[in-house]
Amino acid sequence: MFGQIILISFLGGLLCLDRVFIQAMVARPVVIAPIIGLLLNNPFAGLLIGAFIELIWIDRIPVGTYVPPNDSIAAIIATSTAIIAGQQVGGVFPELISLSILIALPFGILAKQADVMIIKSNNSRSDEALEDARNNKFRKIELMIFLGLSKVFVFTFLYLLFVQSVLIPLVIWAYPILPDAAIKTLLFANYFLPLLGIAVAINTFKLRGVIPVFCAIFLILAVILEFFHVG
Repeated sequence: MFGQIILISFLGGLLCLDRVFIQAMVARPVVIAPIIGLLLNNPFAGLLIGAFIELIWIDRIPVGTYVPPNDSIAAIIATSTAIIAGQQVGGVFPELISLSILIALPFGILAKQADVMIIKSNNSRSDEALEDARNNKFRKIELMIFLGLSKVFVFTFLYLLFVQSVLIPLVIWAYPILPDAAIKTLLFANYFLPLLGIAVAINTFKLRGVIPVFCAIFLILAVILEFFHVG
């Protein structure tokens, strides 16, 4: 188990560099979570978790000086916790997925504070980089860029390593002894989380008439699914 945690932390550190460097959308929850799930032989659980987290924070985008919660880290923690703990408790149940998402979200918010400090640390050297550019010291500028990237990687790796090392054994121990009421609440949350995410996504739409159309489509699909379920 600890070997899996180290591997996921290392891969997560590399993939999270996409948030500040290449920005090819690889670090989006809906992409990074299935990758982690594939590594742990359960890409479906990763896709489900990634989609939930993607929807919940879909309206939090880095515009101007705003730094959003680190949804990439939250997706990695939730996916690894659900799958690795599921391997120990007999399966990746919907209740376990809900629990993993709920306990991972605060760590994404906490990681945001570290992101802000790293950004401030890198910005403080911008004047120095401009001076080096005037003096044609391009090699030194390259080293500054690699230093900035190394800060992101080292923080992400150590953060994921620590959080997973604490959370996963805790969930493995606590999940089997949860009372029935807590299990039922987590099962209800498994249905509530996508609805919450959809509500957030709809709130980002500015077109008139989008909400009634979506509600009509949702109602039609619900009726169809119920019909086939009953049949």
